[in-house]
Amino acid sequence: MSLFRAFALASLLFVAACAQRTPAPVLAPPPVPASTPPPAPIPNNALLVGVSAGEPQPLDEASAARALVAFRTSCPVLIKRVDLSGLTLAGQWDSLCAEAATVPGGSAATFFRDRFEWARVGDGKAFATGYYEPEIAASRTRQPGYDTPIYALPADLVRCARPDGTQGRGRIDPLTQACLPYFTRAEIDDGALANRGLELAWAADPVALFFVEVQGSGRLRLPDGSVMRIGYAGQNGQAYTAIGRLLRERGTLPPGGATMQSIVAWIAAHPDEGKALMRENASYVFFRELTGPGPLGALNVPVTANASVAADPAFVPLGAPVYLALDRPEARGLWIAQDTGGAIKGSNRVDTFWGAGADAERIAGGMAASGSAWVLVPRETVANARARP
Repeated sequence: MSLFRAFALASLLFVAACAQRTPAPVLAPPPVPASTPPPAPIPNNALLVGVSAGEPQPLDEASAARALVAFRTSCPVLIKRVDLSGLTLAGQWDSLCAEAATVPGGSAATFFRDRFEWARVGDGKAFATGYYEPEIAASRTRQPGYDTPIYALPADLVRCARPDGTQGRGRIDPLTQACLPYFTRAEIDDGALANRGLELAWAADPVALFFVEVQGSGRLRLPDGSVMRIGYAGQNGQAYTAIGRLLRERGTLPPGGATMQSIVAWIAAHPDEGKALMRENASYVFFRELTGPGPLGALNVPVTANASVAADPAFVPLGAPVYLALDRPEARGLWIAQDTGGAIKGSNRVDTFWGAGADAERIAGGMAASGSAWVLVPRETVANARARP
């Protein structure tokens, strides 16, 4: 669910000028340039970007063992889930999940290497960021020093048909019954949801809460020392804007220097500008209290530190193993796709999960790794997928 994720905008300006002199020969008018064809649509699943069979890569037993635990956890959901990537069909995961339950200790690497087909989606070129479970100071009740609300999912946030005919998250206007965009971050910060009984808790630091939203889950350290855990419940339907990208585009932070730590430090040094910057991200995340193991990923099962990864389900079956060969050694190895993220879009784009604590924060906040990715799928998946229309 992660952080973390950038786009660039460009504009073109054409200027034409002509001059007439007498007696100048009459020239034929220049040919009218052909209209620029519309850009090709971005392929929206793995089959459309192309899939090919790859060779198994060397596996570390420790990495494979962590992945096996996560894979077993995901299997009850994986075998029932519709695969949006188009790679697999119902029933194809059943035998692998049954076999995973009986793999003896010390044989996890062999299981993943020999019992799966290693597939490359598109060109296989991967980019990985990181996320973690942050801990922030908060209180279940509002009191001095705890003034920023942490909201539960509002009942009036619904899926509805917009005036342009598209479906999306919004709210129904009580007078016209029209589907309106839901409140933006700025509107919510200004009190659009106040006094509705939606406050799960109150945070001490609005900046810290902003980054809990980016991560999608967190731990609230309460005044008595106890911990309340919160997880993603929903989002307001507004587009996500990466504030690190804004800082890079404006020259505030150098290219490659917009880590989570550097962004937090800049906001701390420029509180007024930092508040305005965060409001430029109209996206807003709502939470629910978690009482069991967690945090929970998109499969509604707990994610595992150094074993779970967020991916785009249009290109990776959620629950499937993913092998990463990256230029950051700590992120190399086998992971299980158990989560998604608003900014994790496209083939071979992943967000690695690192757990909680100072080390997890350090690694996740600075993670930006490039390399190659393989998706591990049932045998004959590539041939079967190619044969389908």
